Amino acid sequence: MPSSALERFLRYIQVDTTSDPESKTHPSSEGQKELARFLAGELTELGLEEVNISPESVVTATLPASAGFDDVPVIGWIAHMDTAPGTPGRCTGAKVLTCQGGPITLDSGTQIPESSYLRETIGSKIVVTDGTTLLGADDKAGIAAIITAAEQLLSDKSLEHGKIRIAFTTDEEIGEGVLFLDPEQFGADWALTVDGERTGTINRETFSAERAVLTVEGVDIHPGAAKDVMVNAVTILADILCGIPKELAAENSCDRQPYINVYESTATIAEASAQIILRSFDDEGMEKVRAALINTVNRVRDENPKAKITLRYEVQYRNMREKLDERPEILESLEEAVRRAGIDPVWVPIRGGTDGSVLTEKGLPTPNLFTGGANYHSTTEWLSVEGLEAAVRTLVALASSSAKKG
Repeated sequence: MPSSALERFLRYIQVDTTSDPESKTHPSSEGQKELARFLAGELTELGLEEVNISPESVVTATLPASAGFDDVPVIGWIAHMDTAPGTPGRCTGAKVLTCQGGPITLDSGTQIPESSYLRETIGSKIVVTDGTTLLGADDKAGIAAIITAAEQLLSDKSLEHGKIRIAFTTDEEIGEGVLFLDPEQFGADWALTVDGERTGTINRETFSAERAVLTVEGVDIHPGAAKDVMVNAVTILADILCGIPKELAAENSCDRQPYINVYESTATIAEASAQIILRSFDDEGMEKVRAALINTVNRVRDENPKAKITLRYEVQYRNMREKLDERPEILESLEEAVRRAGIDPVWVPIRGGTDGSVLTEKGLPTPNLFTGGANYHSTTEWLSVEGLEAAVRTLVALASSSAKKG
């Protein structure tokens, strides 16, 4: 008996796949291995081919082309199995209810706040948590949509399509989503991450991302003998962090504004450090936030000549629009598929990144598709059932329309 995307989703979210940034294993948690085995079994049972689980628990499979469509460009469908660290990821208290608007009070007393998206969903079914865990729509909704679409293409022979490659990755939430997915071995001409949110939104643009590591080396000594000897790395680091222009902080930015975000720090008198991310949609904005950080560090360095202050940068990924705009036919196909699913498509820039950012940089063009979810990484996360079903229709429409064009 075929399963609906909702039925699948409600099964998947009961597996704890929380990723662990402190782990040295791949994947970083046992639950991801468990879900990988389950998904591989489900794909095999449905009749997909070349089902494989890598040593790092990345699941790949092939949906063969319909007869006569072997020459159509191969599309990849990608979603990730893990949920974000910091909040429990095993959701056993999910409820399906009819949306009456917001705010919505959950069993724990936590409230899903009012939003325009929630108002759009009034009268439709949504899935919510009990307020103590993540829901897991990020990104088990994407997995459910992909497998349900694959099942429909397999069972309905009138839906002609080219070859489709499927991948369910691990540890996306800690920046390792496609670390073990080689684009060449994957074998797609272009791909789609099914990892978006609001129904109808599609994404071809992300922030460009840089990471900065700031370290301060001081001099420790008993405070009773500290005069003209102690160099306190704690206070020097604090001076730098407090000196970053407040208007550039992530909590004070929105839309297309760049930002600086200090997300982790440790400090003793002898040594202090901070992990900092810089985000911008364009080079001009990146230069702005980078210069602000460098100028602040230089000022504090001049004020504390006895301290050793080091600032080290690394590029994480680039705005994927730079490469995707070179393939307008891909973006047109995706937009058309959303319309064929009965939804008005809206291109929205992502104030963050996706696995598609890295894959596009590596030469596999990979825009992003909605799942119907909202409030990711929060106990107020919720999912529109209609949005999930629309994602399934979009994938089916994309496969069949691409075959006809091919």
